[in-house]
Amino acid sequence: MNNSYATQTSRGRLRQRLIRPLEPALQALLLAPAPEGFRIGGTIKTIEQLREHLQTAIELEHSTIPVYLTTLYTLDERKNQFAYQAIQGVAMEEMLHMIQVCNILNAVGGSPAINKPDFIPKYPTPLPHSDDAFLVSLQKFSPDAIDTFLKIEMPAGKCAPPEANHYATIGQFYHAIRIALVELDAHNRLHGGPGIFTGDPARQVLPEHYYGGGGKLLPVHELQDALLGIEEIVGQGEGVDGTIIDTDSVLFGQDVEYAHYFRFNEVKYGRRYRPDDNAKYPPTGPAVEVDWQAAADMAPNPKMADYPEGSPVWKQTREFNRIYTSLLDQLHIACNGQPASLSGAIPIMYQLKYQAQALLNLPNGRGGRAGPSFEYIA
Repeated sequence: MNNSYATQTSRGRLRQRLIRPLEPALQALLLAPAPEGFRIGGTIKTIEQLREHLQTAIELEHSTIPVYLTTLYTLDERKNQFAYQAIQGVAMEEMLHMIQVCNILNAVGGSPAINKPDFIPKYPTPLPHSDDAFLVSLQKFSPDAIDTFLKIEMPAGKCAPPEANHYATIGQFYHAIRIALVELDAHNRLHGGPGIFTGDPARQVLPEHYYGGGGKLLPVHELQDALLGIEEIVGQGEGVDGTIIDTDSVLFGQDVEYAHYFRFNEVKYGRRYRPDDNAKYPPTGPAVEVDWQAAADMAPNPKMADYPEGSPVWKQTREFNRIYTSLLDQLHIACNGQPASLSGAIPIMYQLKYQAQALLNLPNGRGGRAGPSFEYIA
């Protein structure tokens, strides 16, 4: 049985329409200037509110990364190659999504804030700005972890309204941002402005600065760039046009891959999708090996405060958090005017992995294993 995710990725049929289309009135604003008397109808009504929601989007994308990485670190890659590659690929794409939103925020004159104490959520936590319907945790590989991943990546229904606040799905949140981008840009131009995309182009992180995962990092200089970036983010997460595939094949000519939700569903069911499987049903393709027991027995949501200060496990946990904070510092620098410095994040990512593995080899003093806590170190 071949358990390599990469070698089993199907070359399914391409779809021509990507994520949920904009409403007709908004599509009209992409083709012609706004008419006299045009009013902003979305929830996000000012450029300041748009920047705040884009910062929330950065925090949202980031909040999933420790969740996915923790589960990934607990896996025995030799015994769970398929699950390991699926989760690793999604984690890398979430990093791309975070930087993509930083590009959008920079393009509309904002400044991403990545290395601040409250940027890292305190796990377990609801997704930022969501309806708090579920919590995400730092936990070992298990059916419960994959079920949580599926809740994170749940596709929005076709009739799900845009939700700038208290969203049920990530797609709803981004749809509200798409509406705001179109309306605010049109409103600014109607009143004699240059549009809202006035940020310094030198602050854009370019494709050559980023490596990792599927997809492609897009510089943002105008409205269409921003909309395309959001299409990639949402399409990679929940699929294209109600199907199981992500946007990369359509946008960038890459091999067809399945969207995050469906990759996790394959792990849940221990079975691959076929190219024409219905997105509403479980996969029907060949079985893959998933060993739910082949994972380190890490206690969920560890904290430095769980251990006596100065103890070996406390020191190792603190060292992990120091490395992670340095990674956030590096990303903050890269996304605030020094994009070429993004390459400095790569060796830090390796340090983070090795330190997590060291932690997972330590007992937590309560019958389980220690693990990464993802806490900010000033």
